[in-house]
Amino acid sequence: MLFRSIWLDDLSRERLISGGSSRALSELISQDSVVGVTTNPAIFSSAISNSPLYRGDIATLAQRGLSVEEIITDLTCADVTAACDLFTETHQRSRGVDGRVSIEVDPRFARNTEATISQARELWQRINRANLLIKVPATMEGLPAIRQLISEGISVNVTIIFSVSRYRQVLDSYISGLEDRLARGLPVSEIHSVASFFVSRVDTEIDSRLRSGGHASSNSSKSLEGRAALANARLAYQHFQEISSSTRWRKLFELGAMPQRPLWASTGVKDPAYAPGMYVTELIAPETVNTMPEATLVAVKESGSKIRESITEHFNSSHQTIAELAGIGIDIEEVALKLENEGIEKFIKPWLQLIDTVEIGRAHV
Repeated sequence: MLFRSIWLDDLSRERLISGGSSRALSELISQDSVVGVTTNPAIFSSAISNSPLYRGDIATLAQRGLSVEEIITDLTCADVTAACDLFTETHQRSRGVDGRVSIEVDPRFARNTEATISQARELWQRINRANLLIKVPATMEGLPAIRQLISEGISVNVTIIFSVSRYRQVLDSYISGLEDRLARGLPVSEIHSVASFFVSRVDTEIDSRLRSGGHASSNSSKSLEGRAALANARLAYQHFQEISSSTRWRKLFELGAMPQRPLWASTGVKDPAYAPGMYVTELIAPETVNTMPEATLVAVKESGSKIRESITEHFNSSHQTIAELAGIGIDIEEVALKLENEGIEKFIKPWLQLIDTVEIGRAHV
């Protein structure tokens, strides 16, 4: 199993064709060890709204009578399919572990289990690539969808995870889906999954609280800045290790099941006071994935930082950090719920903007 995998958190037609103002995806694969891609509604909204490369297709699809949402599905599926094909060699070389490309269900379905399942099936069948991952949010409504999709043999990228407690539920949903599949006499060896644990947004929220109100003048509060996100993620990895050594998982593993790898998401640093690659270099361990924007990838490469395991030695201090935060009234579970709700809204808003953009383009045909 790879020590860790670098995925790019971005996709656009420019990257697929030549790179334009950004480097081409093919170049990042060959020169920077990028072995996968993640997308989200905000990424597609920016790509389609700001590029002339989509206008011809929008016009053609509109002339065929497709609705706005059908056009968006066509455009996004086309880009993801092309990216999947670009990663075919990587996928084969890694025996299915990497070379993965993710596409997310409509963010408006985040609180709707059945709609999530239905669209996930549609995207899986339409793109029809073995190295595809369907992104499903880790909401309470998303958890049964994850279990159902895994049981159907659909590989899933679980997204918007902010707490260890929710991560436990995500991992349980994955394992339960595999067990459901085995109970029907179906194989589990071809199913892959990652759990996208969001990092930097945790520090953004908690640092803001530490610097305001009754916390601002506390020396202990100052010492906690920039520590919560790494501690939270490291404790998620500790749970991953615990499950990996459990009897329940070993039974599945012996039948060919693949682990649901932790994926560190939202790894671009939001606070300029922090090293630009801190959420990469400080979260390295076996069987992990780190998806990052190109700017973060470049920053890590130029920093010359040594790539070493940087999680397991910090388990005790991570527990202490979370306990210290609780001691001054900052509850990681409450923070996580707030960030989950905000995260869904942050994806819905650009998706609605994309619908408006395509509607305008369609109306001018």
